[in-house]
Amino acid sequence: MAGHDSTGKKSSDTINDLPTFNTENLQSNMKTIFYSRTFMAIIAGVVAGILGLTSWKGFVVYFLVMAITSVGLIAKAGFSIHSYFDSWNQIVLDGFFGGLLSFVLFWTFAYDIVHIF
Repeated sequence: MAGHDSTGKKSSDTINDLPTFNTENLQSNMKTIFYSRTFMAIIAGVVAGILGLTSWKGFVVYFLVMAITSVGLIAKAGFSIHSYFDSWNQIVLDGFFGGLLSFVLFWTFAYDIVHIF
């Protein structure tokens, strides 16, 4: 029979079982994650610099803020990640190292303004 597979389902039923994503919506969601992480990295850098944190203590602030940001983004998605993203890695890890560069820039900038000048 045409249109049926070995399990007795129509081929159109198996196609409907596959998750589909709108590429424009997926790209918009990824931009939102990137901008959120960058913004939170800047805020974390300014806070770490104003508090005068140096060495590993400043990086601990960054990792804590990124963990809180990930939890916030997951909560914003209603804890149903696969409705908005391909995988967990996209919401947990994407933009992590890009945000690190922004963090270090604003961390040193705020530290210099408050504690050196």
